[in-house]
Amino acid sequence: MKAMILAAGRGERMRPLTDKTPKPLLKIKNKCLIEYHLNNLVVAGFTEIVINHAYLGEQIEQTLGNGKRYGAKIAYSSETTALETGGGIFQALSLLGNSPFLVVNSDIWCAYPFADLIHHPIKLAHLILVDNPPHNPDGDFHLQQQQVYQTGNPCLTFSGIGIYHPDLFNNCSAGRFSLVPLLIKAMQASQVTGEHYQGQWMDIGTPERLRQLQNS
Repeated sequence: MKAMILAAGRGERMRPLTDKTPKPLLKIKNKCLIEYHLNNLVVAGFTEIVINHAYLGEQIEQTLGNGKRYGAKIAYSSETTALETGGGIFQALSLLGNSPFLVVNSDIWCAYPFADLIHHPIKLAHLILVDNPPHNPDGDFHLQQQQVYQTGNPCLTFSGIGIYHPDLFNNCSAGRFSLVPLLIKAMQASQVTGEHYQGQWMDIGTPERLRQLQNS
């Protein structure tokens, strides 16, 4: 299974840290955030990795290169302007192939065991959900018996980790669009499974959360 790391966001909430450095290259204990993902993915058996980028993307390519020193083969999907999650994945489909693939947001910190997903069967999508953090108290989706629903009680937060089948993007067109409407449509057709991960996870969305992680 191939994996994709989403790294095209501008990182507005992380300014001024991201004025000259793309968010995935911000460092935690002398290592770039995206490097932790690369290392964890490779250890789990994901060695073919696609990374999309837009803002200051050339820095990401210069830092990571072709992935050889991480034990990976990296392909890049360059976006002139950030295409959001849905548009970014859609543009990269030619690099991801015809089989299900893993997608990980570059701006999360987690200890999720990616090896559990490498042979995981899916319908159109399989989402990793986590307990609601303080900045998202109402959650995103409801999980019941490994099926994910748009509404329900309680709701959990989408972790930024998921497996997607290329068919999820059928009838999409190139351009900027969100992944959420595609997932909701698939949920309505009972095509989205999920699981509740209760291990270490953090959304590194603000300088304060980055400092919290650096000091942990």
